[in-house]
Amino acid sequence: MTPVLLGKIDLLGATCSIGLARMYMREVLQKAERRIPGSTVDDIVLLSGEVVANAVKHSASGHRRGGVVGLLVHDDGRTVRVEVVDEGSEETVPQIPAQVDPLSEGGRGLWLVRELSSGWGWRQDGPSRVVWFEISGTSLK
Repeated sequence: MTPVLLGKIDLLGATCSIGLARMYMREVLQKAERRIPGSTVDDIVLLSGEVVANAVKHSASGHRRGGVVGLLVHDDGRTVRVEVVDEGSEETVPQIPAQVDPLSEGGRGLWLVRELSSGWGWRQDGPSRVVWFEISGTSLK
């Protein structure tokens, strides 16, 4: 089945956009034509917020006035794919730390993405960076 774009939004590259991204994602998924279990919605909402937070913290989107972070959500009937597009960074690339401190207030975002998603990755798209994750499986039927 061909993926369908369920939603797309551009957010200000600021910490206040993290909560907005989560609210937007929950609304988009609840309005989806097929039923997605609540626990799966919760995971997608959580991971979307984590990836947007990373974009704000680590890319030019969050470090320049007027920076923007894009959030896109696709569904092909089996897999929900979320893409977060930021303005890139010369200093950092998305990576999972070798050690994750469970008591730390930060540094676990991509670890959570790896642990809860079916797959994730990133690509450079000109000056922009796209970080994506997918959640699929029988729990989505």
